[in-house]
Amino acid sequence: MSDDRLLDVLAVDDEALALDELTYLLDANPEIGTVVGVGDAAAALRALSERQFDAIFLDINMPGLSGLELASVLGNFAQPPAVVFVTAHEDKAVAAFDVGATDYLLKPLRRERLDEAVRRVSPAVRAEAPTESDDADEAVPVELAGVTQLVRRDSIGWVEADGDYARLHSATGSHLVRIPLSTLESRWRAKGFQRIHRSYLVALGMVTGLRNTDGGIMVRVAENGASPAVELPVSRRQTRELRDRLVRDPMRSYRDDQ
Repeated sequence: MSDDRLLDVLAVDDEALALDELTYLLDANPEIGTVVGVGDAAAALRALSERQFDAIFLDINMPGLSGLELASVLGNFAQPPAVVFVTAHEDKAVAAFDVGATDYLLKPLRRERLDEAVRRVSPAVRAEAPTESDDADEAVPVELAGVTQLVRRDSIGWVEADGDYARLHSATGSHLVRIPLSTLESRWRAKGFQRIHRSYLVALGMVTGLRNTDGGIMVRVAENGASPAVELPVSRRQTRELRDRLVRDPMRSYRDDQ
């Protein structure tokens, strides 16, 4: 997709009034060229079989195939559209992240919030690579006291495995998310994160030192806002790759304590 081509989007909602509002707001956005609205997942799949869309804005709770299930199906497409969920349910944000959603909007819709979602979609579907500032915007939805909040990836210092969950240690505190550590490892490796142990993933940009101990190597991760500085064990299998990545990164500055 070139910079000057407008987006083709598909809107999916089983409530007619909600679908009308969504298509109206999308059609008013200057970055969008075509909007097609359908009332359920089956109709969405038919539309997707007939033409390619850059993005799909869909509800979660629908009769038949739910929005989450539809998004999972889209993951098998050779060129899947970017997915933005539009829902009245705050408690599905983590599940939405699991299926690779670009954004998560709560009803009632606000035009400025929808426009922000369109801006997030645009670099994801263009042929050019996202800029550094676009990339820094990636965030993980977390549940805190019944409210969905977004934790920016660049605020996360380290991640700890907790069964099938992962605990994010960030400038906003510690957050438990229903995402396996292995998933975050594969998704964030190219973004400066390194698996150092079966239980830990660290942001290389937050590493301030390595320390030799009788039991092996410890990595020191800098204090990051509400998350205090810590030392974490490095497995023997991961030690060489960690050192290599720290040395290769010209932005890194760390001290190897003996």
